[in-house]
Amino acid sequence: MATAKKKTEGFTYKGHPLRRKDTLVYYGSMAQKYIVMLQILESADKDGVAVPTRVSLQLQLTDPDLKSRDRVLKKGEKNGLYSALDVGAIWLDRALSGK
Repeated sequence: MATAKKKTEGFTYKGHPLRRKDTLVYYGSMAQKYIVMLQILESADKDGVAVPTRVSLQLQLTDPDLKSRDRVLKKGEKNGLYSALDVGAIWLDRALSGK
C-alpha cells in the first residue's frame, strides 16, 4: 500500500506565507505584486531563545526589473516581531486590494 506524501506549505500568517532566511523574514508570495520584508535588527536572549526586539519592515514590489531601492513603497520600524508582522499584514492586505 502506497502512502501519500503531504506537501508541507510552511508557516502562514493571516493567509499569506512566511519565509525566513537568517535575519530576514519575507511575508507574502512572490507570485503576487507586493510582499513585506522584515529584518530583525536586534534580539534579546530570553531563557536561551533569541527573541526579536527591534524589527525593520518594508512594503516592496516584486517586479524583478526594478532596482532594489525603487521596489520599496513603505518603510517602518517596530519593537518586536509580532508588532512588525501585524503592521506588515495591514500594509500587504491594503496594497493587494488596491486601496
